[in-house]
Amino acid sequence: MRHLKMRYLVIICIVGLLAFWGCPKQTEVTSSSDTQKEGAMSANQASSKNEAGSMKEDAGMTSAGLKPVYFDFDKSFIRSDAKAVMKANADWLKANSKVKIKIAGNCDERGTKEYNLALGQRRSASAKKYLTDMGVSSKRISLISYGKEKPICTEQNEECWQKNRRDDFVVVK
Repeated sequence: MRHLKMRYLVIICIVGLLAFWGCPKQTEVTSSSDTQKEGAMSANQASSKNEAGSMKEDAGMTSAGLKPVYFDFDKSFIRSDAKAVMKANADWLKANSKVKIKIAGNCDERGTKEYNLALGQRRSASAKKYLTDMGVSSKRISLISYGKEKPICTEQNEECWQKNRRDDFVVVK
């Protein structure tokens, strides 16, 4: 009887160890030196820098002809309505073969900071894979996740949240 209890205890320990070992690891999220520098700034300086940085990125997207793509809540796959935008972005990148871009993954305000950083990273990785599948060199594409840190809209409704669930395509030097 005692040996039977010991066997059950050993089996439970092994199963627990295997379950713990099989748990997913934290997703690595890329950051930029700008993001690290912002952490050292005061709240007002960081806010001003975010607004200025957003304007620069928006201007880069407009002049380059690259358009953002939008995602469903808690999803990172390219929606069917975004495929035409992705094709246009890929065509523009193929026509401008010297240009390098940064794909910035963004989320709406719901969810934790860590979760949204990981989701933004998955979104930008999904867009990169889509572009590379269309013939754009992966060496020309870098990724970053801003999570919920760079919203376009700050209202708390579905229309606004939809605008924040996006990938921005920014030309980099």
